[in-house]
Amino acid sequence: MKVRRRAFMGVAATLVAASLASGTANAQGKSVVIYTAHISAIVDKLIPLFEKETGLKAEVVKMGSGDVARRAKAESAKPAADVIWSISGSALTELAPILQPYKPAGFDKINASFIHNDAWTPYTGVVYVLIVNTSKLPMADAPKTWSDLANPKWKGKIASARADGSGSAMQQLQGVLTIFGSGGWDKYRAIAANFVLTSSSGAVPRYVADGETPMGITLEDEALQYRQGGAPIGIGYFSDGTIVTPDGVAQVKGGPNPEGAKKFIDWALSKSTQETLVKQIGRRSVRTDVEGPGGVPNLDTLKLVKLKSIAELGGSETLLKNWRAATGQ
Repeated sequence: MKVRRRAFMGVAATLVAASLASGTANAQGKSVVIYTAHISAIVDKLIPLFEKETGLKAEVVKMGSGDVARRAKAESAKPAADVIWSISGSALTELAPILQPYKPAGFDKINASFIHNDAWTPYTGVVYVLIVNTSKLPMADAPKTWSDLANPKWKGKIASARADGSGSAMQQLQGVLTIFGSGGWDKYRAIAANFVLTSSSGAVPRYVADGETPMGITLEDEALQYRQGGAPIGIGYFSDGTIVTPDGVAQVKGGPNPEGAKKFIDWALSKSTQETLVKQIGRRSVRTDVEGPGGVPNLDTLKLVKLKSIAELGGSETLLKNWRAATGQ
């Protein structure tokens, strides 16, 4: 079954396909319009399950996290979306004024450590890792810490998404600033000097798997997908701080299909969907009654970083201004 979605890049939206079939009576017969930063492979896997299991139809607009936030803000007087799905918790907290708080069924099963704001619900636990092409760079020789990434010998050898378009890249920036405190920007500038910037977070593991760069900073589940697909991929966890944060799902205030939005959020947080996320996609569940994926370390064995918020770090505009200066963009 093909997924109906619109791809939105920058300010131009292209309608690929849209579901016009009726939903359930509770969803007022409308499609659920979903803005997401999920990669296409995940959208294509999950949306058919949602439609089959709920009887509702979904119209998915896929874009980068930054574009999701900008478009939702721009439409706030007359929202076109019902749900924002899988962008960072930090970004959703920034969007709280345009979100409608909703506690889904099974909310009591969500790990309390992932709950940061009433305006949105944690959806998965996102782990940031170093992905390494072991045919280009043996794991024994790969960087072990964020500090190691700043070594000039890695110039042009580290793939990273752009923080002005990727929520995951923004979280990486937040992580460096959190770990290194007053010296954070100096450390980030030194690391960024070695970056090859990609158009999206999903492009990072592709660059590495294809050998365009020997390593990159990406999400654990994306690295696992490439490794399971047969690519020569190693996964490293930084010993000076592993970033683990929730991404989230939220109802848009004043969206055209509020009942459909609630049904989607209920479905996304259900035990069966969370188990699918773990078993087929490699994400960490936010539910306390769902175990993590196989072949990855227990989070208790890692040095975890609790990120400073975007607001604590000066706000998104200041962060992006300083990011552009640090990367020469």
